[in-house]
Amino acid sequence: MPYKTVYINPSILNRPRASVLVIYTGGTLGMVYDQKANQLIPFDFERVLDRLPELHRLDFEITMLTLPEIIDSSNMKPAIWVELAQIIQQNYEQYDSFVILHGTDTMAYTASALSFMLVGLNKPVILTGAQLPIGVARSDARENFITALEIAAAVDSAAVDAAAVDSAATGDQKKGRPIVPEVCVYFNSFLLRGNRSTKHESVQFNAFTSENYPHLATAGVSIDYNRPFIRPYQPAQPLALRTTLDTNVTILKLFPGITQPVVESIVNLKNLRGLVLETFGAGNAPTDSWFLDTIKEAIDRGVMIFNVSQCEGGRVTQGQYQTSKELQQIGVVSGADITTEAAITKLMVFLGGESNPSRLRALLAHSQSGEMNDQVMV
Repeated sequence: MPYKTVYINPSILNRPRASVLVIYTGGTLGMVYDQKANQLIPFDFERVLDRLPELHRLDFEITMLTLPEIIDSSNMKPAIWVELAQIIQQNYEQYDSFVILHGTDTMAYTASALSFMLVGLNKPVILTGAQLPIGVARSDARENFITALEIAAAVDSAAVDAAAVDSAATGDQKKGRPIVPEVCVYFNSFLLRGNRSTKHESVQFNAFTSENYPHLATAGVSIDYNRPFIRPYQPAQPLALRTTLDTNVTILKLFPGITQPVVESIVNLKNLRGLVLETFGAGNAPTDSWFLDTIKEAIDRGVMIFNVSQCEGGRVTQGQYQTSKELQQIGVVSGADITTEAAITKLMVFLGGESNPSRLRALLAHSQSGEMNDQVMV
């Protein structure tokens, strides 16, 4: 089934400031209220200008591409991450940046996955959505979408000036360098690194947080960029994809009173290759012999176990306490200050592309796309 495509502001004065490809996957943003059915339903996104005439005021080209099957983000799957990555790769030379409209429930997972899959990314990929549908009067969809577009199209003015005086500069160079050449989430006035984001709110507009990494930008009257924390632009870096994902992974969240049969039923799953172990505090876990023996047996079978703090804003420092030193000794990999969303998608991506256990452990233990701070890891 072909993609539906809408062109907005094509060839403004034949010299648009930028060109942005918008990929619509579904989610709350694209809903309207159906009076007859008395419920929210997806609207035809080809008619987006009926809902957002403000798009005509933007001084750059926008192409809107709708996936063949619009889904609620609760139905997001790794196969769709691969599709999104391939769309970006196929259109990488044609567009200056990308905005993905996505449901909020799994947006942090998609942002994290894409940050690992898009190797050598040097252009903005901004995910956004809404807590209220675009068809609702108080919807946050308009501000989130329009500001995400503005951020995607933003370039470093100093770089533009420098390129303008260089007669040898290419067309792309003359447009300037993108300010945010990485995968991000924009929501409720804040731009977050995608693989540092977590959805923490379902009834307020401030749906996303980034506890362990500063905001990359704040949108008020102007958009203020936190440049020291934005991934540096790396010229002449080609884009490559990691599209082989291994979904034989799971999450085990510890709690007081967790029993041996529960742990064994999860750790001994058939074909299990990776486990995110959500531990207490700074990476602590029970020291009962049955628990440690079960974890060690799984590691000896080749299961990669990734230690992530279940605290919001937590950091794993294995060995700081006796209750985490045992995990370190049996071969559990510290996730430092990584989020659960980034940890599980990182496992999927690197288990899919790396079979050597030593190299895999090194990939997991160290930052690949700015998802963790190696300095807090023990």
